[in-house]
Amino acid sequence: MKKEYRRRNICNVEAINCQKCSVNGKLMCEFDIKDTIYFVIPVLSAWIVWVAGVLHEFISGGLNTLQMIFLFSSYIGYLAFFFQVWENKILCSHCPYYAFEDERKVKCYANYGIYKAWKYDPAPMSRSEKIQFIIGISIFAGYPLIFLLLANLYIYFIVSLIFSIIWIVSMHFLSCSKCPNFSCPLNVVPKSVVDDYLRHNTVMRKAWEEQGHIID
Repeated sequence: MKKEYRRRNICNVEAINCQKCSVNGKLMCEFDIKDTIYFVIPVLSAWIVWVAGVLHEFISGGLNTLQMIFLFSSYIGYLAFFFQVWENKILCSHCPYYAFEDERKVKCYANYGIYKAWKYDPAPMSRSEKIQFIIGISIFAGYPLIFLLLANLYIYFIVSLIFSIIWIVSMHFLSCSKCPNFSCPLNVVPKSVVDDYLRHNTVMRKAWEEQGHIID
């Protein structure tokens, strides 16, 4: 029953009819831990390299204790603000996973566990929100890389950059090509699939058509 209720929040199709749905297998309509693993591993790999670089710089005398604490605390603080407040509002609040009325935390492949601090908005992201997201995600990915580059830790920088590229590529093919948060600037779900899904989600369809979206 719980599963069926959650399914009705993300679309109008009953859970028992998912196999017959036109978007079955084309979208991440239901949380699967495998999708999270695909998304997280490259990010964690890049972070591990960054942490190793910071510790290397500290041990070699390039950073003192206060500087190292500042680096870690400032980045962790930004991550907390970005995921829980900023991205939560401009990106996550537009995702159908945000509409689960019986849960106060998001349960999706990318931001599992964050608190729903805002009201669900089924309309697509605005231009301002898209620009903000690009800026925010650039800081998220660029902060560690810039430090490694400025500290002349070129080996760490190159390895971290490789993992960051792997993350972007894997997101493109494994995540962003199946994510139901269609208005995200990184989303590459074909319009035909978007239209099929909107036919199954009357709340999102109404909000999107009010913003000018035309279903073919």
